[in-house]
Amino acid sequence: MFMHNKRLQYTVRVAEPNPALASLLLEQFGGPDGELAAAMRYFTQGLAEDDPGRKDMLLDIATEELSHLEVIGSIVAMLNKGAKSSLTEATMEEADLYLSINAGGNSHTQSILYGGGPALTNSSGVPWTAAYVDSRGDPTCDLRSNIAAESRAKIVYERLINITDDAGIKDALGFLMTREVAHQKSFEKALYSIKDNFPPGKLPGLAAFANTYVNTSQGEGDALGPWNEGEQWERIDDIPASLPADSGDGQASVQLGDQEMQDYAAMTGRLKSDPNLSPVTGADLGGGPGAGKLSDEDLGGASDMDDARAQALAKTAV
Repeated sequence: MFMHNKRLQYTVRVAEPNPALASLLLEQFGGPDGELAAAMRYFTQGLAEDDPGRKDMLLDIATEELSHLEVIGSIVAMLNKGAKSSLTEATMEEADLYLSINAGGNSHTQSILYGGGPALTNSSGVPWTAAYVDSRGDPTCDLRSNIAAESRAKIVYERLINITDDAGIKDALGFLMTREVAHQKSFEKALYSIKDNFPPGKLPGLAAFANTYVNTSQGEGDALGPWNEGEQWERIDDIPASLPADSGDGQASVQLGDQEMQDYAAMTGRLKSDPNLSPVTGADLGGGPGAGKLSDEDLGGASDMDDARAQALAKTAV
Protein backbone atom coordinates (compact mmCIF):
# COMPACT_ATOMS: atom_id res chain seq x y z
CA MET A 1 0.00 0.00 0.00
CA PHE A 2 1.30 3.43 -0.91
CA MET A 3 0.60 6.94 0.31
CA HIS A 4 1.83 9.96 -1.59
CA ASN A 5 3.52 12.79 0.25
CA LYS A 6 3.05 16.01 -1.72
CA ARG A 7 6.51 17.26 -0.82
CA LEU A 8 9.26 16.16 -3.17
CA GLN A 9 12.23 14.29 -1.76
CA TYR A 10 14.37 17.15 -3.10
CA THR A 11 13.30 20.69 -3.95
CA VAL A 12 13.08 21.50 -7.66
CA ARG A 13 14.14 25.03 -8.67
CA VAL A 14 14.14 25.78 -12.40
CA ALA A 15 15.37 29.19 -13.51
CA GLU A 16 13.54 29.37 -16.84
CA PRO A 17 11.69 27.16 -19.35
CA ASN A 18 13.86 25.14 -21.73
CA PRO A 19 11.98 22.52 -23.80
CA ALA A 20 15.17 21.19 -25.39
CA LEU A 21 16.72 20.46 -22.00
CA ALA A 22 13.43 18.91 -20.86
CA SER A 23 13.64 16.53 -23.80
CA LEU A 24 17.16 15.45 -22.83
CA LEU A 25 16.24 14.94 -19.17
CA LEU A 26 13.58 12.43 -20.21
CA GLU A 27 16.44 9.96 -20.51
CA GLN A 28 16.27 9.57 -16.73
CA PHE A 29 12.45 9.52 -16.69
CA GLY A 30 11.58 6.85 -19.24
CA GLY A 31 14.95 5.68 -20.54
CA PRO A 32 16.67 2.31 -20.00
CA ASP A 33 18.75 3.63 -17.09
CA GLY A 34 16.05 5.95 -15.79
CA GLU A 35 14.17 6.04 -12.52
CA LEU A 36 11.10 4.09 -13.67
CA ALA A 37 13.23 1.24 -14.96
CA ALA A 38 15.09 1.14 -11.65
CA ALA A 39 11.91 1.21 -9.57
CA MET A 40 10.33 -1.62 -11.55
CA ARG A 41 13.52 -3.67 -11.48
CA TYR A 42 13.85 -3.48 -7.70
CA PHE A 43 10.12 -3.87 -6.99
CA THR A 44 9.84 -7.07 -8.98
CA GLN A 45 13.01 -8.42 -7.41
CA GLY A 46 11.81 -7.49 -3.92
CA LEU A 47 8.42 -9.13 -4.35
CA ALA A 48 10.08 -12.43 -5.27
CA GLU A 49 12.93 -12.22 -2.72
CA ASP A 50 12.90 -14.81 0.09
CA ASP A 51 15.66 -13.32 2.21
CA PRO A 52 14.00 -10.82 4.59
CA GLY A 53 16.96 -8.43 4.64
CA ARG A 54 17.35 -8.21 0.87
CA LYS A 55 13.58 -7.98 0.44
CA ASP A 56 13.37 -4.98 2.76
CA MET A 57 16.31 -3.27 1.05
CA LEU A 58 14.93 -3.80 -2.44
CA LEU A 59 11.49 -2.45 -1.55
CA ASP A 60 13.05 0.54 0.23
CA ILE A 61 15.19 1.45 -2.77
CA ALA A 62 12.40 0.74 -5.26
CA THR A 63 10.11 3.14 -3.43
CA GLU A 64 12.80 5.80 -3.30
CA GLU A 65 13.34 5.39 -7.04
CA LEU A 66 9.69 6.35 -7.54
CA SER A 67 10.35 9.52 -5.57
CA HIS A 68 13.27 10.21 -7.89
CA LEU A 69 10.96 9.66 -10.86
CA GLU A 70 8.77 12.39 -9.36
CA VAL A 71 11.73 14.75 -8.98
CA ILE A 72 13.03 14.33 -12.53
CA GLY A 73 9.47 14.46 -13.90
CA SER A 74 8.83 17.71 -12.03
CA ILE A 75 11.96 19.24 -13.54
CA VAL A 76 10.79 18.24 -17.02
CA ALA A 77 7.33 19.70 -16.39
CA MET A 78 8.80 23.01 -15.15
CA LEU A 79 11.11 23.25 -18.16
CA ASN A 80 8.08 22.81 -20.45
CA LYS A 81 5.81 25.27 -18.64
CA GLY A 82 6.37 28.24 -20.94
CA ALA A 83 5.99 26.28 -24.15
CA LYS A 84 2.87 24.54 -22.86
CA SER A 85 1.02 27.73 -21.92
CA SER A 86 2.08 29.59 -25.07
CA LEU A 87 0.93 26.70 -27.22
CA THR A 88 -2.36 26.35 -25.36
CA GLU A 89 -3.26 30.03 -25.36
CA ALA A 90 -1.74 30.82 -28.79
CA THR A 91 -0.45 34.19 -27.57
CA MET A 92 2.71 34.06 -29.72
CA GLU A 93 3.03 34.60 -33.43
CA GLU A 94 3.10 31.37 -35.39
CA ALA A 95 6.77 31.64 -36.30
CA ASP A 96 7.87 32.34 -32.73
CA LEU A 97 5.68 29.56 -31.38
CA TYR A 98 7.08 27.15 -33.94
CA LEU A 99 10.63 28.01 -32.90
CA SER A 100 9.81 27.66 -29.20
CA ILE A 101 8.53 24.09 -29.52
CA ASN A 102 11.26 23.03 -31.95
CA ALA A 103 14.12 24.02 -29.72
CA GLY A 104 15.84 20.67 -30.05
CA GLY A 105 15.63 16.96 -29.32
CA ASN A 106 12.03 15.79 -29.50
CA SER A 107 10.74 18.93 -27.76
CA HIS A 108 8.07 19.37 -30.45
CA THR A 109 6.64 15.94 -29.64
CA GLN A 110 6.62 16.72 -25.94
CA SER A 111 4.72 19.95 -26.56
CA ILE A 112 2.27 18.84 -29.23
CA LEU A 113 1.53 15.27 -28.15
CA TYR A 114 2.00 15.38 -24.37
CA GLY A 115 1.23 19.03 -23.66
CA GLY A 116 4.57 19.56 -21.96
CA GLY A 117 4.05 16.81 -19.41
CA PRO A 118 6.83 14.29 -18.74
CA ALA A 119 6.31 11.40 -21.14
CA LEU A 120 7.41 7.86 -20.42
CA THR A 121 9.97 7.93 -23.21
CA ASN A 122 13.69 8.37 -23.47
CA SER A 123 15.29 11.53 -24.85
CA SER A 124 14.68 10.36 -28.43
CA GLY A 125 10.99 9.69 -27.89
CA VAL A 126 11.28 5.89 -27.68
CA PRO A 127 8.54 4.61 -25.32
CA TRP A 128 9.48 2.98 -22.04
CA THR A 129 9.40 -0.80 -22.14
CA ALA A 130 9.42 -3.55 -19.53
CA ALA A 131 12.29 -5.06 -21.52
CA TYR A 132 14.52 -2.64 -19.58
CA VAL A 133 13.91 -4.84 -16.50
CA ASP A 134 16.52 -7.60 -16.78
CA SER A 135 16.03 -9.51 -13.51
CA ARG A 136 16.77 -13.25 -13.46
CA GLY A 137 15.53 -14.24 -10.02
CA ASP A 138 18.95 -15.12 -8.60
CA PRO A 139 20.29 -12.61 -6.06
CA THR A 140 23.96 -13.02 -7.01
CA CYS A 141 23.04 -12.28 -10.63
CA ASP A 142 20.44 -9.56 -10.00
CA LEU A 143 22.50 -7.66 -7.45
CA ARG A 144 25.36 -7.44 -9.96
CA SER A 145 22.90 -6.16 -12.54
CA ASN A 146 21.62 -3.60 -10.02
CA ILE A 147 25.15 -2.42 -9.30
CA ALA A 148 25.73 -1.94 -13.03
CA ALA A 149 22.38 -0.15 -13.42
CA GLU A 150 23.22 2.32 -10.67
CA SER A 151 26.64 2.89 -12.25
CA ARG A 152 25.11 3.62 -15.65
CA ALA A 153 22.52 5.96 -14.18
CA LYS A 154 25.25 7.84 -12.32
CA ILE A 155 27.15 8.41 -15.57
CA VAL A 156 24.02 9.62 -17.39
CA TYR A 157 23.32 12.10 -14.58
CA GLU A 158 26.89 13.38 -14.84
CA ARG A 159 26.40 14.07 -18.54
CA LEU A 160 23.07 15.80 -17.95
CA ILE A 161 24.64 18.00 -15.27
CA ASN A 162 27.33 19.02 -17.74
CA ILE A 163 24.88 20.28 -20.38
CA THR A 164 23.03 22.81 -18.23
CA ASP A 165 24.08 26.00 -16.46
CA ASP A 166 20.84 26.21 -14.46
CA ALA A 167 22.07 26.13 -10.86
CA GLY A 168 18.81 24.77 -9.45
CA ILE A 169 18.69 21.92 -11.95
CA LYS A 170 22.36 21.11 -11.39
CA ASP A 171 21.66 20.95 -7.66
CA ALA A 172 18.71 18.55 -8.01
CA LEU A 173 20.50 16.37 -10.55
CA GLY A 174 23.52 16.24 -8.25
CA PHE A 175 21.28 14.88 -5.49
CA LEU A 176 19.82 12.22 -7.79
CA MET A 177 23.30 11.28 -9.04
CA THR A 178 24.58 10.88 -5.48
CA ARG A 179 21.69 8.63 -4.52
CA GLU A 180 22.80 6.29 -7.30
CA VAL A 181 26.14 6.06 -5.53
CA ALA A 182 24.47 5.25 -2.21
CA HIS A 183 22.29 2.57 -3.78
CA GLN A 184 25.28 0.95 -5.41
CA LYS A 185 26.99 0.73 -2.02
CA SER A 186 23.91 -0.96 -0.52
CA PHE A 187 23.71 -3.47 -3.36
CA GLU A 188 27.41 -4.28 -3.07
CA LYS A 189 27.07 -4.89 0.67
CA ALA A 190 24.10 -7.17 0.03
CA LEU A 191 26.00 -9.09 -2.66
CA TYR A 192 29.12 -9.63 -0.59
CA SER A 193 27.09 -10.63 2.45
CA ILE A 194 26.29 -13.81 0.50
CA LYS A 195 29.18 -16.10 1.42
CA ASP A 196 29.66 -17.91 -1.89
CA ASN A 197 28.47 -15.32 -4.39
CA PHE A 198 30.69 -16.24 -7.34
CA PRO A 199 30.08 -17.74 -9.80
CA PRO A 200 26.35 -16.90 -9.84
CA GLY A 201 23.95 -19.80 -9.45
CA LYS A 202 24.43 -23.24 -7.92
CA LEU A 203 26.35 -25.23 -10.50
CA PRO A 204 30.15 -24.88 -10.40
CA GLY A 205 32.13 -24.09 -13.51
CA LEU A 206 33.98 -26.90 -15.30
CA ALA A 207 37.45 -27.06 -13.77
CA ALA A 208 39.15 -27.78 -17.09
CA PHE A 209 38.03 -24.45 -18.55
CA ALA A 210 37.64 -22.13 -15.54
CA ASN A 211 41.22 -20.79 -15.67
CA THR A 212 41.67 -20.55 -19.44
CA TYR A 213 42.23 -17.26 -21.24
CA VAL A 214 41.82 -17.55 -25.02
CA ASN A 215 43.70 -14.88 -26.97
CA THR A 216 41.37 -14.82 -29.98
CA SER A 217 42.10 -11.22 -31.06
CA GLN A 218 45.74 -11.25 -32.08
CA GLY A 219 48.12 -8.82 -33.70
CA GLU A 220 49.21 -5.27 -33.00
CA GLY A 221 47.60 -4.11 -29.79
CA ASP A 222 47.91 -7.38 -27.86
CA ALA A 223 48.28 -6.49 -24.20
CA LEU A 224 49.05 -8.32 -20.98
CA GLY A 225 47.53 -7.72 -17.59
CA PRO A 226 46.10 -9.48 -14.54
CA TRP A 227 43.03 -10.33 -16.63
CA ASN A 228 44.97 -12.67 -18.94
CA GLU A 229 48.33 -13.63 -17.41
CA GLY A 230 49.79 -14.85 -14.15
CA GLU A 231 49.26 -17.92 -11.99
CA GLN A 232 45.50 -17.55 -12.23
CA TRP A 233 45.44 -18.06 -16.01
CA GLU A 234 46.40 -20.68 -18.57
CA ARG A 235 46.79 -18.54 -21.69
CA ILE A 236 46.14 -20.00 -25.15
CA ASP A 237 47.74 -18.19 -28.08
CA ASP A 238 47.81 -21.03 -30.63
CA ILE A 239 44.08 -21.19 -31.29
CA PRO A 240 44.03 -23.82 -34.11
CA ALA A 241 46.15 -26.23 -32.07
CA SER A 242 43.81 -25.90 -29.11
CA LEU A 243 40.66 -26.84 -31.04
CA PRO A 244 38.40 -28.44 -30.10
CA ALA A 245 38.48 -27.67 -26.40
CA ASP A 246 37.10 -31.11 -25.57
CA SER A 247 38.35 -34.55 -26.71
CA GLY A 248 35.92 -34.75 -29.64
CA ASP A 249 36.47 -34.20 -33.36
CA GLY A 250 35.12 -30.64 -33.37
CA GLN A 251 32.20 -31.47 -35.66
CA ALA A 252 28.45 -31.18 -35.12
CA SER A 253 26.46 -34.44 -35.16
CA VAL A 254 23.04 -35.79 -34.31
CA GLN A 255 21.50 -39.28 -34.18
CA LEU A 256 18.58 -39.60 -36.61
CA GLY A 257 15.95 -42.31 -36.68
CA ASP A 258 15.50 -44.50 -39.76
CA GLN A 259 12.64 -42.46 -41.26
CA GLU A 260 14.39 -39.18 -40.44
CA MET A 261 17.52 -40.46 -42.15
CA GLN A 262 15.56 -41.42 -45.29
CA ASP A 263 13.89 -38.00 -45.37
CA TYR A 264 17.22 -36.26 -44.90
CA ALA A 265 18.82 -38.23 -47.74
CA ALA A 266 15.91 -37.47 -50.05
CA MET A 267 15.97 -33.76 -49.23
CA THR A 268 19.71 -33.28 -49.62
CA GLY A 269 19.71 -35.29 -52.85
CA ARG A 270 16.94 -33.17 -54.32
CA LEU A 271 18.60 -29.88 -53.33
CA LYS A 272 22.19 -30.84 -54.18
CA SER A 273 24.23 -28.30 -56.17
CA ASP A 274 26.13 -29.39 -59.30
CA PRO A 275 29.69 -27.97 -59.05
CA ASN A 276 30.27 -28.70 -62.76
CA LEU A 277 27.30 -26.63 -63.96
CA SER A 278 27.76 -22.92 -64.72
CA PRO A 279 24.29 -21.75 -65.78
CA VAL A 280 23.48 -18.43 -67.41
CA THR A 281 21.72 -16.29 -64.82
CA GLY A 282 19.71 -13.10 -64.74
CA ALA A 283 22.87 -11.24 -63.80
CA ASP A 284 24.55 -12.58 -66.98
CA LEU A 285 21.65 -11.53 -69.18
CA GLY A 286 21.28 -8.07 -67.74
CA GLY A 287 24.84 -7.29 -66.82
CA GLY A 288 26.18 -3.83 -67.62
CA PRO A 289 29.07 -1.57 -66.59
CA GLY A 290 30.27 -2.37 -63.09
CA ALA A 291 28.76 -5.88 -63.04
CA GLY A 292 32.16 -7.55 -62.99
CA LYS A 293 33.10 -10.70 -64.91
CA LEU A 294 30.03 -12.57 -66.24
CA SER A 295 29.44 -16.04 -67.65
CA ASP A 296 29.47 -14.87 -71.30
CA GLU A 297 33.21 -14.28 -70.96
CA ASP A 298 33.68 -18.01 -70.34
CA LEU A 299 31.31 -19.46 -72.99
CA GLY A 300 33.74 -19.63 -75.93
CA GLY A 301 32.57 -16.75 -78.11
CA ALA A 302 29.72 -14.48 -79.07
CA SER A 303 27.77 -17.12 -81.00
CA ASP A 304 27.83 -19.51 -78.05
CA MET A 305 26.69 -16.72 -75.78
CA ASP A 306 23.91 -15.78 -78.15
CA ASP A 307 22.71 -19.38 -78.17
CA ALA A 308 22.86 -19.58 -74.39
CA ARG A 309 21.07 -16.24 -74.07
CA ALA A 310 18.36 -17.39 -76.47
CA GLN A 311 17.88 -20.65 -74.58
CA ALA A 312 17.64 -18.83 -71.27
CA LEU A 313 15.13 -16.34 -72.64
CA ALA A 314 13.07 -19.16 -74.10
CA LYS A 315 12.92 -20.90 -70.75
CA THR A 316 11.93 -17.62 -69.10
CA ALA A 317 9.14 -17.10 -71.61
CA VAL A 318 7.77 -20.59 -70.96
